[in-house]
Amino acid sequence: MVGKKIFLTILCLIFFNGITYADQQIPPEIYQWVQSSERMNYYFNKEQMGYLVDSKGKIDLTKLEVPTLCTYDQVQIQDVIQKRRWRNQSTQNYNLLVGRAEYLLFDLTKHTVTVTRHEDLDYAWGILDFEENLEPVNLDDLSVSSVEGRFYRAILDYAAKHQDELIARSKGELSKEDQKRLRKD
Repeated sequence: MVGKKIFLTILCLIFFNGITYADQQIPPEIYQWVQSSERMNYYFNKEQMGYLVDSKGKIDLTKLEVPTLCTYDQVQIQDVIQKRRWRNQSTQNYNLLVGRAEYLLFDLTKHTVTVTRHEDLDYAWGILDFEENLEPVNLDDLSVSSVEGRFYRAILDYAAKHQDELIARSKGELSKEDQKRLRKD
């Protein structure tokens, strides 16, 4: 009987408290926590972020790719489900929703960020649904108090402080011009 109660308690924590379960599964050596809002925790993948590499194998220091992760509380989960219903989108398996993964592309020249892919995730990090190539957001249009704006600025601050690591991780070569410019900095 005690074993059954423990199992049911764990099951309830998994299915009724997405934030608690999801947070236990996020390795801090890979994901950098940035902030928590009332409904979400915001992380970015510091191990997979890097600069875009063009078709010639050259690193483009003006384009930064960053995988991100947000975990939800129960109110946010219900909000996502409700919005999907309003849009006549499927809610199948959305009772298992714990958060989202987004793949960001920062254009440092234009000062924009584009979500190239948004994935709704279940408790096992499986993809429930996805969208691709959303509209770019001008970073200058986001207020200082904007949760998304603070998140994006934290990612860019991290990238600036870890530029050498990001260049090494980007699997390409720097142009001679970029090499000279970086030596001067």
